[in-house]
This record gives sequence, structure tokens and C-alpha cells, in this order.
Amino acid sequence: MRLNAENIKGMLLRYIVAIVILAALFTLPFWGGRYIVMLVMLMGMYITLGHMWNLLAGYSGLTSLGQQMYIGVGGYTLAVASTNLGLPLVVGLIMGGIVSVIIAVGLSYLLLRMKGMYFAIATWMFAEAMLLIVATVSFLGKGQGLFITEARKLVTAQIYYFSIVLVVITTIVIVVLLRSKLGLGLFAIRDNDSASATSGVPQFKSKLYCMIISSFITGVCGGVFYMSQVWVQPYASFSISWTVAAVFIVVIGGIGTIAGPIVGGIIYVFLSQYLSTLSQIGSLNMVILGVIAVAVILVAPKGIVGTVQEKFGFEILSARRWLGKSLAKVPVAPAPASEAERES
Repeated sequence: MRLNAENIKGMLLRYIVAIVILAALFTLPFWGGRYIVMLVMLMGMYITLGHMWNLLAGYSGLTSLGQQMYIGVGGYTLAVASTNLGLPLVVGLIMGGIVSVIIAVGLSYLLLRMKGMYFAIATWMFAEAMLLIVATVSFLGKGQGLFITEARKLVTAQIYYFSIVLVVITTIVIVVLLRSKLGLGLFAIRDNDSASATSGVPQFKSKLYCMIISSFITGVCGGVFYMSQVWVQPYASFSISWTVAAVFIVVIGGIGTIAGPIVGGIIYVFLSQYLSTLSQIGSLNMVILGVIAVAVILVAPKGIVGTVQEKFGFEILSARRWLGKSLAKVPVAPAPASEAERES
């Protein structure tokens, strides 16, 4: 496809904006205050969490309620690897992702036979079972948890860079994935599950790849978060509040969009930080976030980014392949399905 002047101008504008944002992010510790650095660090973690839940629910049709399992596994693996085994923190983070993948692959042959609410409930049950196991193992500190001793040597700016590098890599992975053959198959599955199956899209393999990617990155994200906390405890790390946060982020930002989790993650961190300063509401902050999510669903069912893209046709981050139009708007049959079959 030959690019016209308007397309080239749009691409250059996106590249310039991306470079400016990246430059601001990587230089923030030098000119931003400590509180701002901490906020952006949290945004990076929650955006990553949102990206991974969106990959499952927004593109694969896998509405998971058990993402907290990988957060906890990532945190505990980091603690064991660094404190008990004396391994570097980076190695512990990678090991957390690998252990999460092993668990996800082991469960996938059961979970991927389920759909809808059955899949959601099953993922939540396995996460609760993992919580009970970890809370009773002496080696893992039982209910007291474990300290991540090596993380005490790090300053906030160092952990900040772990978070920023993670969210940048995650966003790139999502963009590349959705522009690949696997992404084409995911769009077909999302738009019409039955038609994509009859058209030859390898549904089990596609969903398995998504579970592997999601579990690995979520496990690493859990390790980075508990690196900043220096201590991992089972009832917090395996809490369903992690998945609740991911759902809120994606619903507010826009499910099935790349930029949705980014916008939703920024809003979630600002709201949660603000609500935490209001002592009079106590533990009602999650209720307030839920009310906000319901209000957004009623006003803008496709989320902030989805609504903007629908009304103005403007995409902050595009999942376009090098074809002339967005695959998100291409029907599954006949053209996209035959292309998916031909490329697979």
C-alpha cells in the first residue's frame, strides 16, 4: 500500500509524540518530585496489569477473575529467589514470570475447555486455592509472608525504572502482537467465535498464547510491585482486588483498545490515591470506584478511548496491519477469516 502525505504526516506525529513521552518518562526522576515519581511508577504497574487483562478479555474472550494468582506468584518467587537463594532481583523477576507461565499452561488444558462465566469462576477458584496453599506453607512464611531483603537496597527511582521499562515493553508487545497473524486470529475470535472456528482459526492455540503472555508479564508485574513494597503477604498479593482494579481500568479506558488500559490506569491511580486521602470514606473506596465504572458504562459503553475512536475515528495507538483499514472493523467472514486461514 502506498502511503499518502496525510498518512505520513500522521505517522510522523505519532512518532514525535511517542519520543517526547518516552523522554519525559525516562528523565522524570531528575526533574520530578518523589511523589510524582511514585505516582507514575504505580501507573506503569497498573497499566501493565490492565493491558494483560484486556488481552484476555478484550481480544480472546477470556474473562479472568484470577489474575491475582500471577501477581502473588510473581511476588513470592521474587522473595524466594532473592532472599532465600541469593539471586539478583532481575533474575527473580524473570523467574516469577516463568513460574506463572508454568502454572498457566498447566491450568490451560482445563480452563480453555470453559467459556463465559464458567471460565471466570474457575480462574477465581484456582486463585483462591493458590492463596490457601501459600498461606499454609512454612517455607513461604505462612500468613506472615516474606521480606524481599535485596529490595531494601533500592531507592524509589531505581524501582521506577523497572516499572517504566516493563510498561513500555508491554505496550510494544501488545501492538506487535495485534499486528501479527495471531492478532488477526484474535480479532476474528473476538468478532465471531463460531465463524472464526469454522474458518480455520486455531482457537485453542491462540488463547493459549494469550494466557502464556498474560501470565508471564503479570507475574513480572507482581514482582516489580512487591519489590517496591519490600514485603509480600498472601492475603494481599492473592487478593481479588487486583483483578477488580484491572477490570475497572479496562472498562473505564475502553475494552478491546490498546490505549484504553493506559488511560484507565492513569485515572485509576489518581482516583485511588485521592480516595485514600479521604479518611471519612474508610474502606468504601472500592464501592466508589465501582459506582464510577457503572456510570461510565451507562454513558460510554465502549469506554473513554473506545468512544473517542468511534466518534472521531482517531486512534492513539493503532492495531492496524499494513492494510488500509482497521481490523477491528473488518467482519470475520468472508475476507478476514480466509486471510487468517491462509496465514496460519
